[in-house]
Amino acid sequence: MAHGKLTRREAIKAGLGVLALPTIIPSRALGQNGAPGANDTVNVGIIGLGGRARWLAEYTLRSVPGLRVAAVCDILEPRVDSFVNDLAGDQTWNRYTNFLEMIERENLDGVMVETTTHTRAWVTVLAMQAGMDVYIEKPMCLTIAEGREMVNAARRYGRVTQVGTQQRTIPINNWASDLVKSGALGKVHAVIAPNFTGPIRWEDKPGQPLPEGASPTFWDEWTNQTVLRPYHPELHYGWAQWWDYDGGGMSFGVTGWGTHAYDQIQRALGTDETGPVEVVLEEPVAVKSIWTDSDDMSLAGPRAKVTMRYADGVELRLHRDRQGNTLHGLGARFLCDAGELEIERNALASDPEDIIASPDNPGPNPMDECYYHVLDWVECIKSRQRCAADIEYGQRATSLCYLVNIARDVGRVGEILRWDPAAERFTNCDEGNAMLSRVPREGYELP
Repeated sequence: MAHGKLTRREAIKAGLGVLALPTIIPSRALGQNGAPGANDTVNVGIIGLGGRARWLAEYTLRSVPGLRVAAVCDILEPRVDSFVNDLAGDQTWNRYTNFLEMIERENLDGVMVETTTHTRAWVTVLAMQAGMDVYIEKPMCLTIAEGREMVNAARRYGRVTQVGTQQRTIPINNWASDLVKSGALGKVHAVIAPNFTGPIRWEDKPGQPLPEGASPTFWDEWTNQTVLRPYHPELHYGWAQWWDYDGGGMSFGVTGWGTHAYDQIQRALGTDETGPVEVVLEEPVAVKSIWTDSDDMSLAGPRAKVTMRYADGVELRLHRDRQGNTLHGLGARFLCDAGELEIERNALASDPEDIIASPDNPGPNPMDECYYHVLDWVECIKSRQRCAADIEYGQRATSLCYLVNIARDVGRVGEILRWDPAAERFTNCDEGNAMLSRVPREGYELP
């Protein structure tokens, strides 16, 4: 059984400071030098207990030194119970259905936001306001404007942030990225990346009964900032493919795998804090399966080739189908003076082969794919340094995802949409600018 609940309105007021902020606040939240010491344990809470949180709890968190899971939270109480029963083992994980109450009651140093995409900004900003350092699952936001508000909040409250683009802490990925970034392979002429699938719009269906154990306010709370539709399990459990809740968060989706690929590209090009200046739709948009020749339209979404150009002339060509990848589809191929280098998660390929046949190549990482990423977050909580996947870097990579979606929604084939990465606005596309933000539902505005 979870601890007692605050109402949604009370939770919102608490997060905005109308009610008391958490009784126990880490001293660094008050501007003091109170970060955990090098030998101290970092106590964390997990918010959102779906499949990604399960993966991290089972395969990553128990092996990271200096980290202790103290509490877990999900608005669906049976999910909390099954999560703890399945994964806690001999550890004591306190159970909650309200994340602000968890922060108030527990002496936490940070939280891991593993919620649905459309709730991540709201949860993250309120958690940062309440004194938490935050590990944010990717994609970190639902819109580009929302992501910028998250970055601003992190800086305003002095929070340590890590976005879940774990290729930034895999040694072989960083070694290869530095080959490109340093100029060791000569000029980069183009980057070839997958033609990821976008989100689809939901067509209303008759409402279905709420899941077993759901509170009367469950669906309202789950829906968060988006339009409140009748409950349907395809919305609830298949949220990643629907435009209301994500930008294409499934496997081979724009914000699902695409966030990883684009972040890998940004890292290698040295464009961590900027982005492209042009976006061009190359062909008409069509709804296709994620598999090139498949009739399985349950794995379908809008796709069309898109090209982006950076200020230095490098083209990012989103042209490859899933079956056309040499490796996995979580990275890209860099066309350089010295040859071609493909950087994927924990794997490389090159032509000529001697590009990667170096004694300095650290080789594949034997640890879980997120081990170094979570460890980096823990160490930065102690040192107060920026993480490898700081929220600004996450914002820039996620922005590329939404630029792709916007080009497919409002772009005309061959038309150059001019993007100002400093202002994060189009200079010649009012329709595109209208898609940079969404009006949140009352009660779920960001503070």
